[in-house]
Amino acid sequence: MIMHRPAPLLAACVIALMPFASPAEDLLAVYDLAVDSDPGLREAEQTLFATREVKPQARALLLPNFGLNGEVEYQSVDSSGTGITGSFSRSDSFDTQRASAVVNQSVYNRADWIRLDQADDTIAQAEAEYRNAQIDLMVRTTEAYFAVLEAADLVRVREALVAADERQLEQSKQRFEVGLVAITDVNDSQAAFDRSRAQLITAENGLNNAWEALRRIIGPVSMPLARLGDRLPLAPPSPNDINVWAETALANNYAIIAAKEAAEAARKDIEIERSGYYPSVDLQAGYDVNRSGAQFNTDTDTGFVGLSVNVPIYQGGAVASRTRQAGHQFRAAQDRLDQQRRAVINQVKDAFRGVLSSISDVRARQAAIVSAQSSLESTEAGLEVGTRTQVDVLNATRALFEARFDYFAARYDYIINGVRLHQATSTLTRDVLAKGNEWLTEADVVPPPAN
Repeated sequence: MIMHRPAPLLAACVIALMPFASPAEDLLAVYDLAVDSDPGLREAEQTLFATREVKPQARALLLPNFGLNGEVEYQSVDSSGTGITGSFSRSDSFDTQRASAVVNQSVYNRADWIRLDQADDTIAQAEAEYRNAQIDLMVRTTEAYFAVLEAADLVRVREALVAADERQLEQSKQRFEVGLVAITDVNDSQAAFDRSRAQLITAENGLNNAWEALRRIIGPVSMPLARLGDRLPLAPPSPNDINVWAETALANNYAIIAAKEAAEAARKDIEIERSGYYPSVDLQAGYDVNRSGAQFNTDTDTGFVGLSVNVPIYQGGAVASRTRQAGHQFRAAQDRLDQQRRAVINQVKDAFRGVLSSISDVRARQAAIVSAQSSLESTEAGLEVGTRTQVDVLNATRALFEARFDYFAARYDYIINGVRLHQATSTLTRDVLAKGNEWLTEADVVPPPAN
């Protein structure tokens, strides 16, 4: 069946890399920085390189082995005794030299041939795991970036709320001084102002932590990050069919592919262990040269060639045990494959529904801001005529700023859900990230922390 890959969903944003007065750069530049700096991706790359060496090692078991061996000895012999002709005594000092050249060639070894075939599965698994690590880096970089933006938005909201609460406190004090309000209104305003300042400190600490999480990926660098602009196209995934995305994920997801290859390699382990019941045949050929400087000696030149056959009869049950062990490991690998498939399907459906719900959420949050603004204006008017209290104004002010933050967070959720949807189907590429650059504005940035 031909599987159509879904068109990429714009699901990324731009990071500004702006040392000193340089203009902001996009997410691609930061992703390139992460590719060079992230130790997790480098580890996956080196693991791939190491795994590729499995193939030549397996092939070497089937190729000839050639070796040279040489020996040189010095001997001093003093001998005496009684023989048929009477007593004798002899002293002799001499050198002996021996050299040999031997070629060994496996003629038949069932396990070695299976290992050569298994090496392809092992390498394919490592290739898929590395591709999955590349996509994972895109997701981690994007999530860490938006975590900084969201934390910065929270700081901005908290700062605005502190300023608003401070104004309310000053107004309450002025009204109390002229006898328009009771001291309780002043106390309520003071409590709201103190609470806002505490929340601002917490938000600033969260922003610093978000920066450190990003630096864990891209290294200890400082750069301003471009904020998300006002224009954010809200579009459902294309195609807007959850089943198509699920089928694509089952066919293309690199984690599933890696699990499949691992299961196939585990299946071949059973045959490798079962090969302990089969005979093996090896060919050996060589040439020996022996020289001696003894008084009575024989110099020899010997060439030889032969086959050695090993037929296992009984090995204490070890072969049967290892074969059973490999069978259990194969079934465990199949279960891991099934778990991976279920996890990917769950991720696809969560992300797909997350994109759709985020669209509705963003629009609802926009309406909530308008409603909160109208509520605050009405409450402030009611305070002037005495139908509302200072506490009502404080609550309405807080509700407005929380609505604004919720709106910002909903927009980030929309983007992150799109990224995760492409991750589940392994369709997240550099081109997908590049298409999100237009959603940013370089005129508004989040400055890096001072230290």
